[in-house]
Amino acid sequence: MPHSEPNQIPDQVDVVIVGGGLSGMSAARRLHDRDVSVAVLEARDRVGGRTWSKQIGKGTFDVGGQWLGPTQDRVASLARELNIGTFPTYHQGKKLLDVDGKLSTYKGDIPKLPLIDLVELQLLTMRFNRMAKNVPLANPAAARGAEKLDGMSLETWKRRNIRSRKIRGLIDAATRVVFGAEPSELSLLHFLFYSRAGGNFLNLCEIDGGAQQDRFVTGAQSLSTGLADKLGDRVCLSAPVRQIRQSDDGAVVVTDRGETRAKYVVVAMPPALVGRIQYDPALPAGRDQLTQRVPMGSTVKCLVTYDEPFWRAAGFSGEVVCTGGPVTVWFDNCSHDNAQPALVGFVVGKAARTWAQRSEADRRRALTQSLTRYFGSRAGEPSEIVEQDWSAEPWTRGCPVGVVPPGVLSTFGTTLRQPVGRLHWAGTETATVWNGYLEGAIEAGERAAREVLRRL
Repeated sequence: MPHSEPNQIPDQVDVVIVGGGLSGMSAARRLHDRDVSVAVLEARDRVGGRTWSKQIGKGTFDVGGQWLGPTQDRVASLARELNIGTFPTYHQGKKLLDVDGKLSTYKGDIPKLPLIDLVELQLLTMRFNRMAKNVPLANPAAARGAEKLDGMSLETWKRRNIRSRKIRGLIDAATRVVFGAEPSELSLLHFLFYSRAGGNFLNLCEIDGGAQQDRFVTGAQSLSTGLADKLGDRVCLSAPVRQIRQSDDGAVVVTDRGETRAKYVVVAMPPALVGRIQYDPALPAGRDQLTQRVPMGSTVKCLVTYDEPFWRAAGFSGEVVCTGGPVTVWFDNCSHDNAQPALVGFVVGKAARTWAQRSEADRRRALTQSLTRYFGSRAGEPSEIVEQDWSAEPWTRGCPVGVVPPGVLSTFGTTLRQPVGRLHWAGTETATVWNGYLEGAIEAGERAAREVLRRL
């Protein structure tokens, strides 16, 4: 795929894909393999959406989504096909838990907590799993007691059902990292659906056997760039879509670089961005209301590089969970060959929304103070600090996923994947497995492609 001048937008194709993230690229590839003419229209000057891999220091690093876990079989298969190597996330050694300003170390998966708290944590995870199993992945609104579950936030349920202040804090931290949101902003029904879509809630939080188990040698964006190489000039960059007009005989998609006609259109974007396109005729009220009610999560990803991985020598895994802030979690993030030592931290939820208002010096000081508290004075002397505030990205406006507040799923959830005329919907937010993850992005893109193939 050329990286100089963007490819010309074709006058007419069978199917237009709006969005060149992994979901849109997966839809385009599936259609192209069936000899359907496609054009991928992407607003950015790159493919990959919420994945973005950069050369930093002596390594390739992801400033967006970066992990692969067990049961994410579509991603693993695509990586093998494209010859993209993977490697395990480093997690050997002591882990750190910072609860209410009190620091403790532990090994394995279970943090050091008072026995009564550990018992409550175990019972809580079992209860979450039991509740989640009653939520149908294809239609969460059909769950038994869906309106009641959707009528309260995770925060409301947490305050009614969790006694331990420490366990509440851990739930807060996990929710912020997984969704980029506070528990008060999240529907309990959506939380249960999302957990089940990834196996269970612990799967979403853990490294070994969980969603953070492995990384990509060349970065997660290489999944999309690999597909783009196969599609060639069918991928049109720097072409933000402004309007989609439908009629009895087709659709016209209007971009800043011209327009193209198609029989069908797959819109592979998060709901919040779907709502920024002008539609003629207008979207049905229910679908439009949905787009107004699913904001993006708030995440700032902070990569801190060093000359050597001194924390490993001191017996630390690099993993930290903090219930305070501003950085909720840290992970070891050294390059695959260890040539570039690094740690990665996440400022998420409420803290992320005010992060950009702080001066660069203040942000740097906050990051190094956090790391020095956990790993000693050497952590205060990084080689480089790279921040990626996804809320400031004009064609993303947040990460990692769209956040579904109370009252939305039970009222408008059935419109999420329902075609509107010649429009079909993809994007990881429409997935029924691993919703919000790379696996969900591929599943949703392939499902949208199958829908269009049946109509063609």
